[in-house]
Amino acid sequence: MELYEVLEKRRTYRDFSDREVSDEILKRVIGATFKAPTNDHLRQLEFVVVRERENIAKVIAPLAKNMAAFEKLVAEVDESDDKDKMAMFADALPKQQKMLMESGLLIIPFFRQLTWPLLKPVEQSSLNYFASAWCALENMLLAATNEGLGTVFHIPVSDEAEQIKKIVRAPEGYEFLCLLTMGYPAENAFLPKQKVINAEERIHLNMW
Repeated sequence: MELYEVLEKRRTYRDFSDREVSDEILKRVIGATFKAPTNDHLRQLEFVVVRERENIAKVIAPLAKNMAAFEKLVAEVDESDDKDKMAMFADALPKQQKMLMESGLLIIPFFRQLTWPLLKPVEQSSLNYFASAWCALENMLLAATNEGLGTVFHIPVSDEAEQIKKIVRAPEGYEFLCLLTMGYPAENAFLPKQKVINAEERIHLNMW
């Protein structure tokens, strides 16, 4: 695809078919992360790839106790009076675990946190490694789109991150961004409505 076509087609999917993502495609998608800009030019990214639903279930077990907390978000979203946003949350909330298992492929992107603890930054620049890792993840999302794949991620809450790091035996000094699944979308996959934003209205010349 052309670049702007990829950007247009990048979507969050939560419904996947049983079609397996090949190792060759997986390597290309992960390889795209190393083309992103990174702090200190280090590119210290590592990936835990989990295949098969039985193995994925073990990794995401810590999510189960937090599902009730997600339900409370529905009321908060409802107050926004945004029908498109509400439709997205209505689809997403019940699928937080299911969506991570359906494709049979779970990726956990890790990065070295060399300075301050991730959740205790001293200043904005303390988040440089975290920001770089998200730039790399965006490359992965776009590469997956180019391969005809759908993606969705779950950002850990509460103590999920620490528990999952123990389950996959991550070394000290590494943090992960999210639990990312990718796969071929199901034929009846729910597709959230994309908001149309006029970029020109968001541009402020010289000052706000």
